[in-house]
Amino acid sequence: MKLSTRSRYGLKAVIDLAVRYGSGPVSLPILAGEQGISEGYLEQLLRELKKGGVVDTVRGAQGGYELTNHPSKLSVQRVLTLLEGSTAVVDCVGAEDRICNSACTCSARPLFLKLQNRINDVLEQTTIQELADDYIEQLKHCGSTKNICK
Repeated sequence: MKLSTRSRYGLKAVIDLAVRYGSGPVSLPILAGEQGISEGYLEQLLRELKKGGVVDTVRGAQGGYELTNHPSKLSVQRVLTLLEGSTAVVDCVGAEDRICNSACTCSARPLFLKLQNRINDVLEQTTIQELADDYIEQLKHCGSTKNICK
């Protein structure tokens, strides 16, 4: 499975919001600046996450984006599914309506199914809070002048 830039940036934005959870909304310019991407692109991603009930917007001078629920209640699977649509390693194991004509005779399909099941387990069991905690630890180990972790 290869994640698109859409999923990578959207997930990173959700993690950034999780790190600040409970501190109020975070403005789009701050989030986009931390990501190093355009505000317009990030706004598209956040709009999808808002439609899916993951983030909410707060209007006004002190407004911005915030998570709708505690990050421990939000799985990586939910975020990636909203952004990507599917986390399938190959189309034929992703959805019931996408089973190919040779599913019964495909010698590699059992491997694809095993991989998909393990990926689904990891994505569903990993919370955004865990990723936020890991990120905070990672930042503690990074040098102040280099973008290299120790």
